[in-house]
Amino acid sequence: MNYLPMMTHRSPDDVVAIRQGQGVTLRQFLADVNYTRLLLRPGRHLLNTCQDSYHFMVTLAAAMAAGKTSLLPSTYTTGSVKKIIDFAPDLFCLGDDGNDMGLPYLAFPTSLPDAPVDSSPAIPRLDASLPVAYVFTSGSTGTPVPHLKTWGNLVHSVRAEAQRLGLLDGRTYTVVGTVPPQHMYGFESTILMAWQCAAVIAAERHFYPADICTGISSVSRPRVLISTPVHLRSMLAADTPLPSVDLLLSATAPLTRDLAADAEARFSSELLEIYGSTETGVVATRRTSQTAEWHLLPELSWIRKGARIGIHGGHLKQVVEVGDSIEIVDEKHFLLYGRMEDLVNIAGKRSSISYLNHQLTSISGVLDGVFFMPDETDNGRVTRLVAFAVAPDLDTEIIIERLKQCVDPAFIPRPLKIVDGLPRNATGKISREALKAMAVALVDKEERSSEIL
Repeated sequence: MNYLPMMTHRSPDDVVAIRQGQGVTLRQFLADVNYTRLLLRPGRHLLNTCQDSYHFMVTLAAAMAAGKTSLLPSTYTTGSVKKIIDFAPDLFCLGDDGNDMGLPYLAFPTSLPDAPVDSSPAIPRLDASLPVAYVFTSGSTGTPVPHLKTWGNLVHSVRAEAQRLGLLDGRTYTVVGTVPPQHMYGFESTILMAWQCAAVIAAERHFYPADICTGISSVSRPRVLISTPVHLRSMLAADTPLPSVDLLLSATAPLTRDLAADAEARFSSELLEIYGSTETGVVATRRTSQTAEWHLLPELSWIRKGARIGIHGGHLKQVVEVGDSIEIVDEKHFLLYGRMEDLVNIAGKRSSISYLNHQLTSISGVLDGVFFMPDETDNGRVTRLVAFAVAPDLDTEIIIERLKQCVDPAFIPRPLKIVDGLPRNATGKISREALKAMAVALVDKEERSSEIL
């Protein structure tokens, strides 16, 4: 068997996390893990809903040490949780917010009992074949699709990521994340990668720009900010100085080159963008301010099967088909054009929702925006693209005119609606269901207005 260490910190006195301004040592962390492990319910599958990143990492480590598998769904709607329960009937929930999700619930312990802490604790070494987590995607039918992540594959992946990002240079980095650890990006980059490069994890996750900046400023350098385009855009829109960081990381949606360059200037740091998926984990990076090309991680390579393209090697023991429209530049570089299902065909012309979103949010004055293509209907209506923009200082006519300068007339939204905000989740994504509800309300309102006129 191949055993790999849970963490790469060397001394029991090494700080592994910062909570409420106080450092938590490796010694204390392992004591918390051992205590929490004894509290776990008998079921083999665990839903880790902890919002505090330290609570999440203790629960994850306790589950791993106990041979239990964590389930990480993409959403926590009643329907998705029910389908996950069907997948794992023995599932129980461990959280720190009191939300039991309708499952047997165990509250994260608020404090350890008065018990001696091992002065020389051993970092657990885990079998590489250990099933650490099932990460769920929604799938094309809306039914959660599980993807098993073993310890060996996860370690291989995050070590390759850390190497590419330059985090294995011997310095102790503090990782500040604006993404939840239950999301694949947050799971790999804010928890597992930090474990494997002996970093310090900032436990509190903030939502508002001022709070995020305060959180960054409160931890020592070198420090890494792991974020999303939505969070970065909100921080850049704030008319306040931004704290310097030593590395910016972004994922979950494409960045514009201008936004990336602005972020680098304001945070005094290089910004790298991550490309990956639930199925693959991290597979490529790029410095967006400098190039449109993505660079595959070492050991990964392409496999062509007719018109289909897959990736394999490294942490991917089997070929994983790419769900995006890409152009291979050479054996290590490629261009990304968006998800296959994002492709839009109108009047014989093709574009992608990702490209259209990029053009919309590149307009000066548009703080956020998204296109949506409704489903085909059989009620005689013509199915048209609609768009929503957060642009408090612009009107729709100005946005439409600027779109016409960079978008084919076939893809001009009809209608476009200026809104106060978009219903994004904690990772900055918007569900199709939410966009569909907004589009239906918008179209119905416009039809009623035309009837009155």
